[in-house]
Amino acid sequence: MSAGLRINLIARNNGVGLSTDLRLLTDALRAQGHTVDYTNIRGGKLHKYVVPALMRAKNALRGLVRAPRYDVNLMLEHIRDEYAALAQRNVMLPNPEWQWPDEVARFGTLDHVLVKTRHAEPIFRAHGCATTYIGFTSPDRLDRLVPRRREFFHLAGRSELKGTERLLALWRRHPEWPKLTCVQHAITAKPGAPAANIDHRIGYVDDAELKRLQNELRFHLCPSETEGYGHYLVEALSVGAIVVSNDAEPMNELVTRERGVLVACRVAGKKNLATIYEFDEAAMTAAVEGLIAADEAELDRLGAAARTWYEDNDRGFGERLRAGLAAAMTA
Repeated sequence: MSAGLRINLIARNNGVGLSTDLRLLTDALRAQGHTVDYTNIRGGKLHKYVVPALMRAKNALRGLVRAPRYDVNLMLEHIRDEYAALAQRNVMLPNPEWQWPDEVARFGTLDHVLVKTRHAEPIFRAHGCATTYIGFTSPDRLDRLVPRRREFFHLAGRSELKGTERLLALWRRHPEWPKLTCVQHAITAKPGAPAANIDHRIGYVDDAELKRLQNELRFHLCPSETEGYGHYLVEALSVGAIVVSNDAEPMNELVTRERGVLVACRVAGKKNLATIYEFDEAAMTAAVEGLIAADEAELDRLGAAARTWYEDNDRGFGERLRAGLAAAMTA
């Protein structure tokens, strides 16, 4: 595929994961010589129902009288078929947990699906989508100047699928454990009883302080119940942290026993096309106590392996994206 595609990124700039995706994709695509525009999808019922209907009518007429403006519409997370007439090819970069049933019924409007995990490949192929794996990457959060401490960190953010409440409840039952620092958005936080070994930071934490915590606290607890990709997992790997996650797809694609700690879990339900997992409390307890007792050499080995994987994955993302776009343009 030659460089120089006109690409329209279509997504809601939500200030968290999708905003990170947009920034990383824009940088990678422009580095390859593509022209990148951005269509911001606003929230609210008006923009969910009325605006798409008007756009479909407008673009149906547009398609009769004007050539497409873009080579590719690249839709992040959701199908935005009201913009289909603007591009020659309509491609989605989805998260399985956010594919609502009415959206699944519209998969036939897509020319191609690019997926961030191997786990997602068969999910979308089973629904008749031409699918190519590209993986993804995350921001590099490493700061080698920050001294490390043998304490625990949990970045809950705004998500309700991080296992946060169960993790905090487990920590309260173990006052002998080291401090757990939990950073959580106020909109999803459920403050529990205070505990001497829990620092529950609810609300805004500026990026400099967040980066310091990511580097300073050596053990990152990331028991995601599901992930479309998992920026907080990959950012933890980028700083060479010891990452603890659920031994389930797609989390165990990113965190493996060679570069982290996997915890047994059980199926706890479904969220759209994704399976939800909850960590086994006995397994999490064993993992935490194993890390408390671990020698420095083993921790250094795991941390170095995590950083090496991050660098290799990040280095290969551009070429995987290039190959995915080529497949989307020719399939």
